[in-house]
Amino acid sequence: MAKSTLLKSSIAKKVAMALSGLFLIMFLSLHFFINMVSVFSADAFNEMSHFMGYNPLIQFVMQPILIVGVVFHFVMGFVLELKNRSARPIAYAKYNGAANASWASRNMIISGLVVLAFLGLHFYDFWVHEMIYKYVEVNAIEESRYYTELVAKFESPIRTGLYSVAFLLLSVHLWHGFTSSLQSIGFDNKIGRSLHKICYAFAIIVPFGFIFIALFHHFNN
Repeated sequence: MAKSTLLKSSIAKKVAMALSGLFLIMFLSLHFFINMVSVFSADAFNEMSHFMGYNPLIQFVMQPILIVGVVFHFVMGFVLELKNRSARPIAYAKYNGAANASWASRNMIISGLVVLAFLGLHFYDFWVHEMIYKYVEVNAIEESRYYTELVAKFESPIRTGLYSVAFLLLSVHLWHGFTSSLQSIGFDNKIGRSLHKICYAFAIIVPFGFIFIALFHHFNN
């Protein structure tokens, strides 16, 4: 009975982890689309960013949900990692990890920690700045400021480099995490396996797309 309860608890945690991950992937997709617009049109980027920054539904409903989702996903990841480690108390003398799982799946906690550190920097750069601009300094609404602020973030080669490295690790994290999330919610079948190619494509296109955006603005300043 205890084992059955533990099993159900572990499955529930994995499902919750998967759902939070898929939610963050939806946000990442929207974030990617808006940022990619900055490459083609400063005016369109400013318009979209202003809408996102001053829409009450986004600011006071979706934004808190996003923050909770980020915290929940990473906390749950650490919990599951600790549970998995405690379930394997015996370290085998000879263990070839690559024969049992990919590097990405065996190092999710490492790539996750790097991504979490990057998110902290990203929140500080953009979200904290936005909160101070609007609610602390109470500046006047300026719809055309967003593109200039975005470009300014990528003037530094060090910041641009760190940004690029973080998205390389995000690509690794998504490579395993996206497909794993689908399996956890029941897509461990023929349909799910056919979706793997889409997941792998997403894990490459979106992170490397963000790197392209950063490099584009860095070299075009």
